[in-house]
Amino acid sequence: MIVKSLVSKLQHKFNVSAAETDEQDVHQTVVISAAAIVPHRAFADSLMDDISQFVENNTEAEIIDEEREIR
Repeated sequence: MIVKSLVSKLQHKFNVSAAETDEQDVHQTVVISAAAIVPHRAFADSLMDDISQFVENNTEAEIIDEEREIR
């Protein structure tokens, strides 16, 4: 699955803002950021879990690192 397609699927399936944000020049490395406005922390954690699971189940990608920031 190409990066643009994955970003688009994340945007539509999870109603988040998503974009490739770093490492565009590094072969076989992709950094995708997602942002959403949610009512509470538990929903944010659940949403991120769902996004991670979706990426792992629908791509050949391996998630090496994941950072979460809640404001």
